Amino acid sequence: MKSEIVEAFSQLAREKNIDKEVLSQILQEIFLTMIRKKFGQAENFDIFVNMEKGEIEIYQYKTIVEEVEDPVTQIPVDVARALEPDLELGDEFMEIVNPSTFGRRLIISAKQNLNQKIKEIEKELIFNEFNNRIGEIISGDIRQINRDEIYLNVDKTEVVLPKNEQIPTERYHRGDHVRAVIKEVVKSARGPEIIVSRSSPLFLVRLFELEVPEISDGIIEIKRIAREAGERSKIAVYSNDKRIDAVGACVGMKGMRIQAIVKELNNEKIDIINWSSEPEIFITRALSPAKPLRIAIDEEAHKVIAVIDDEQISLAIGKGGQNRRLAAKLTDYDIQTVREDEYDEMMRHERDEEMSISDIEALSDKLKSTLVKGGFETVQDIAEANIKSLMALPNIGEKTAIKIKETVQSFLTREE
Repeated sequence: MKSEIVEAFSQLAREKNIDKEVLSQILQEIFLTMIRKKFGQAENFDIFVNMEKGEIEIYQYKTIVEEVEDPVTQIPVDVARALEPDLELGDEFMEIVNPSTFGRRLIISAKQNLNQKIKEIEKELIFNEFNNRIGEIISGDIRQINRDEIYLNVDKTEVVLPKNEQIPTERYHRGDHVRAVIKEVVKSARGPEIIVSRSSPLFLVRLFELEVPEISDGIIEIKRIAREAGERSKIAVYSNDKRIDAVGACVGMKGMRIQAIVKELNNEKIDIINWSSEPEIFITRALSPAKPLRIAIDEEAHKVIAVIDDEQISLAIGKGGQNRRLAAKLTDYDIQTVREDEYDEMMRHERDEEMSISDIEALSDKLKSTLVKGGFETVQDIAEANIKSLMALPNIGEKTAIKIKETVQSFLTREE
């Protein structure tokens, strides 16, 4: 039996790519609901939906009786025998129900119900599809620009590019074709919200995978990445094949590969360096274009002092501290950049702080004891003290205080 409802939604199933079995089950549930509304119950009904042919068959099973008490479950024997002469009392009689008998109101209600369920299925399908595509680059056209987000059309699906996922230096216009990486998919009251990003480090990684076949083939690995979108990025790469130069492969012949990525990112500067498992080598490379004179690493505190030539200190720090900040993010070390004279002073100060008064042989044990009791335990303590503070100690006059200062200064000069 042909049904307008089945035909209409069989077509919808093809358009929306909804599984026909799922839609068939929904149709059965909806018709069962219609049956309950019309007949009060649905226990003695069977429904078969053929989505291919757009047909529906509804069967109502009745018991043959002499006298009908319930017309929904029973049928008079004379009526049953008029249709099938061989039937007896107590036999089951199968009657075909025409969907058109449900009435216009029930059919309209069924269509609305089915539409709602299809929308829910669609939302779930979209969520699952894009949730499985997280981390993938998509491209779409800008449909709408708001203050806090941009809406793109991607394969007839709306995706969102929030303000904080945009490249700050870019200007977007309606109709522009934009590429971005799928960052997350969130379920909301309006349906799945697909969040895409152009500022994420992952977008930069995916662009390198597209432009550098050696990365997608696994020959070259992207080990670390630090990015300030629209301004500058640092990327550390490693080649699993000694014959292939990782940096050279990423740059490409005449810089073609890196230029394509830079163009996509609105001329964002990209520093590509070779990754190293040796912290000193890796940190030195991360600070490029500056070249540190030496690196002092505190592994326990995860801190680094990079000694830089006076002429390169501004390069090492970068505009607004950007180069040093990105290097720190890339290497996961707290990096302090200092000039050579500053480093020497720091080391001298550190050494002086470590030297005890007991190291100064020119001072008597009694005088050393008085100084320590007064809180002057290191050579540096005395070097930084003034005459008056020393004179405040017992049995130390001006001449003795001056002599102590001169002795300490002589000691420090000799140590240098």
